[in-house]
Amino acid sequence: MTSDQHIPGQKGSLRPSRRSIIKAAGATALATSLGFATAGHAAAEDDIAATRDVLIVGAGFAGITAARELRSRFPKLKIQILEARDRIGGRTWTRAFAGEQVELGGTWVDPKQRNIWREVQRYKLELTEDAGPTRAIFPANGGFASFAPEEAFARQAELLTPLFDGSQQYFERPYEPFYREDLLNPIDRMSLRDKLDQLKYSAADEAWVSATTGGYAGSSTTGSLSQLAQWWALSGWNYEGYLSVNTWRPKVGTAGLLKAMLADADATLRLNTPVTQIADDGKRVFVRTAAGQTYTARSVVVAVPANVWNTIKFSSLPSEFGALSTAGTGVRTAKKAVVHVTGKDLGRFYAEAPEGSPISLVVPFSERSDGNIIITFSVDPNLDVNSTAQMQTALRGFVPDLNVVSVLGQNWGGANYSLGGWSFRKPGQLTGPLRTVQRRQGLITFATSDIASGWNGFMDGAIESGLAAAVQTAEALGLA
Repeated sequence: MTSDQHIPGQKGSLRPSRRSIIKAAGATALATSLGFATAGHAAAEDDIAATRDVLIVGAGFAGITAARELRSRFPKLKIQILEARDRIGGRTWTRAFAGEQVELGGTWVDPKQRNIWREVQRYKLELTEDAGPTRAIFPANGGFASFAPEEAFARQAELLTPLFDGSQQYFERPYEPFYREDLLNPIDRMSLRDKLDQLKYSAADEAWVSATTGGYAGSSTTGSLSQLAQWWALSGWNYEGYLSVNTWRPKVGTAGLLKAMLADADATLRLNTPVTQIADDGKRVFVRTAAGQTYTARSVVVAVPANVWNTIKFSSLPSEFGALSTAGTGVRTAKKAVVHVTGKDLGRFYAEAPEGSPISLVVPFSERSDGNIIITFSVDPNLDVNSTAQMQTALRGFVPDLNVVSVLGQNWGGANYSLGGWSFRKPGQLTGPLRTVQRRQGLITFATSDIASGWNGFMDGAIESGLAAAVQTAEALGLA
């Protein structure tokens, strides 16, 4: 084990500025044509009227990473962040529930995810490990049965591994997905359903993998084989590596890490400021908010989910941006809930359900004298993850005598500023629009986990994309 693989706070080895004020005469025809507020209106407030060096739209991991990196490399830059929500974090959200600190979005970190792991080390964060399962509940005989975890995971490993035959060749360098594009092209056209049909699993065997093949994407028909195969490759091309990614989490929560990064970014932050229009005239970028305010900057980083791009009017972008936003990368039915449950002999149970079930995955969080705290994931469009009754009915499919005491859920697809949860590409999206949407567009750069080359859909991918956006922004400013 190398020195950078030790867990901060754990003993032993690793386990599974000058401001330029806009004059009224300086408003460009481009800004006017998009209906932006006039420069005279913008000048009503100096902090709005000033031209920043960099304006970042979105205060999730991608946006805050970009701000922090730009500040580190170019300390004199004037950087401002506009965030639509009343909080930072984007698709991460640290909350309090039943006396516990929990996460309603991105949660875990791992050494295999090198970008987020570097942040953990940089800020010397102490980590904690979620309680491992004492039993695993999987489909059996039209219902569910309880197994020893090692037995259940061994069987699932046998069934999942064949899905990724050849991935060591077509994802030889998993952080560089196009390295063997000649081999990748036919794979990227396949859905997970296509691969399952090739393997000809029995209904019973497919039920053991369909929480993975259908639960992540919302449907095995819409989820791409290349997406899951890339995560598999990034995990070391094996089941043990894949299963162990979701193990460690920062004791300070994702909010604690983000606050540390934001402090280093030393950027002005405005919350409750949704952006509706962005226009680049080749010299400056004009950004209009829902409140009708106009900000100007020498460069802009758009750090919002790809699903949200179509809610912003851009002066000009390649068609790939609109098409990808329309098709979606963030799973539109993605939901997560933390649930306090009681019941006889619950144990720390882990559960997976076949595709189409109300809840696809249950992960144990903590075992207490007053019951257990569990984490649940769903892609069911009809499940209300904040309904005690609905969650109890769904969970009793796994444990018949279980009772739900309370629940805290988040419907990411129903949230206006995400319009989806974790990203999971559709067939053709990797070899199709990805490279175009990763490129700088004039003075505008895009950053989101959805377009990461590596761990898209994870916090690691958001940080990767934020780092790339910082480099591209420096180029736009003529600093690179």
